[in-house]
Amino acid sequence: MTDITPDLCDDNPELVRVLEPMLSNFGGREAFSGEIVTVKCFEDNSLVKENLATPGKGKVMVVDGGGSLRKALLGDMIAESAVENGWAGVIINGCIRDVSTVSSLDLGVQALATIPLKTDKRGIGDYNVPVTFGGVTFKPGEYVYADSNGVVVAEKPLDLPL
Repeated sequence: MTDITPDLCDDNPELVRVLEPMLSNFGGREAFSGEIVTVKCFEDNSLVKENLATPGKGKVMVVDGGGSLRKALLGDMIAESAVENGWAGVIINGCIRDVSTVSSLDLGVQALATIPLKTDKRGIGDYNVPVTFGGVTFKPGEYVYADSNGVVVAEKPLDLPL
C-alpha cells in the first residue's frame, strides 16, 4: 500500500488539498499518514527535537522551516527518537541530514533536500500553529497522507484505499 494519495484524490476530490510537488522521500517508510502536529521554525530545530521526543502514535509532524536550504532540521538522532515515540512521519519545508540512517528507519520523512549542517539550538519557533507552504495550509488536528506521489491534506480522516 504505497500509492495511497492518487486514490485518495480520485475518491475524495472535494475533501483534499494537494501540496505542490516540492518534496522528496527520505525515510524508510514510503507511505505514511496521521493527525497533523506542526512546528514553525527557521534554522533552529529545538522544537522539532523536543516534540518528536514525546508520544506521537498516529501523528505526523509538519515542519515549516521557511524553505531554508542552509541547515538540517532533522537528523539521525531526532529521527530515531521519533521512531521510539511512535511517530508515523515528518514532513519538512527544509532540509534533513544523516540520510543513510534516516532511510533505514521505520519513519516517513519528506523534505526539500539534504545538507550536512546542523542547526543552532536557540529554542525559537512556534508549536501547533497553522503553517502554509507549497500552496497548502496545514492545521493542527487535520490529517495528512504522504507517499512518493505527493502529500494530501484533509480536515478529517479519510478511508485509505485497500
